[in-house]
Amino acid sequence: MLQRFRERGRRQRPDPGAPMTLVQHLTELRNRIIISLVAVAIGGIGGFTLYKPVVEILQDPYCDLQDDCAFLVLNPIDSFSLRLRISAYIGLLIASPVVLYQLWRFITPGLYEREKKYAVPFVFSGVFLFLLGAAFALWTIPRALEFFIDVGGGDELINAQYALKEYLSLVTFMMLAFGIGFEFPLVLIFLQLAGVVGWRRLASWRRYAIVIVFVIDAVITPSADPISLLALAIPMCLFYEAAILIGRFVIKKP
Repeated sequence: MLQRFRERGRRQRPDPGAPMTLVQHLTELRNRIIISLVAVAIGGIGGFTLYKPVVEILQDPYCDLQDDCAFLVLNPIDSFSLRLRISAYIGLLIASPVVLYQLWRFITPGLYEREKKYAVPFVFSGVFLFLLGAAFALWTIPRALEFFIDVGGGDELINAQYALKEYLSLVTFMMLAFGIGFEFPLVLIFLQLAGVVGWRRLASWRRYAIVIVFVIDAVITPSADPISLLALAIPMCLFYEAAILIGRFVIKKP
């Protein structure tokens, strides 16, 4: 009798190697999204407490221009609503390892076993590249502000006094755009791992890719100044070449 129940359980247990149905895919996607949202919510609580030191870091480019770098608040609720938004961004950053890991776990069923070992490098590389892009954006902001002041007539005509909402919105959007842009090589590497495109095809698309990169960067760069455009486009072109080299010498998959 016990043996009969064991055999019945083995028959009812799903085969791990069997293809997943659409319902199973949707169920797994729902679970991954729930885990990611919980991680972002927990990170947002931490981000709410870290709001002041983070804003002080974001304020540094403004203070580099002039000694009086206090923000203007034109709407009584701007300070609170902006704190909630910045806390959400910080929460997403804190939870990014969990989010990237859930994304990787969702897409790995379509990869070979030898390719699934890239999960940890994928997560750490994604977080590192996003932080690198955000830091690079923060480095370009003082130069972008100086560019706008010089174009507007220089210090003789312009006394820069920025509103809290507009300034932090610009800075966070730039950091987000640079962070997402710096994830570009991971997308190309994954496409090569999945067999969608090979390094030879990427190499043949090089000229078109450079033009597309500059056009997209001109659209997504919030400040729309040439300094920020070049600061984002040049690394993305270098990342494109790096993805080709990784596909040629590391992945080696036809």
